[in-house]
Amino acid sequence: QVQLVESGGGLVQAGGSLRLSCAASGRTFSSYSMGWFRQAPEKERDFVAAMTAKVSNVYDIYYADSVKGRFTISRDNAKNTVYLQMNSLKPEDTAVYYCAKDVRGSDSAWYGGSWGQGTQVTVSS
Repeated sequence: QVQLVESGGGLVQAGGSLRLSCAASGRTFSSYSMGWFRQAPEKERDFVAAMTAKVSNVYDIYYADSVKGRFTISRDNAKNTVYLQMNSLKPEDTAVYYCAKDVRGSDSAWYGGSWGQGTQVTVSS
């Protein structure tokens, strides 16, 4: 069972930046399709970004429309870690952010196979 541990959440003012990290266990991290989702209070968990594995450390990258141009997903396979750089944060970005493994989907819907415990991001206005 792969374990996912998120970090980097916190409180930031609108317009600020945060970088989330997700450290994964397992020997074949480079082959994992990884992604980020978020869940605001009393709302469903929503897709944020994904890097889906193709072949030989080549990945497709996807973003939700609401974060395009502001968030960047990246990974360091040597460190078994995926990142989410969040810039120009808005109060509506406030949510618990979850890292996910085995992410799959398309514009209509995205799914994660296993999940981290989540990290809180709060953006004040």
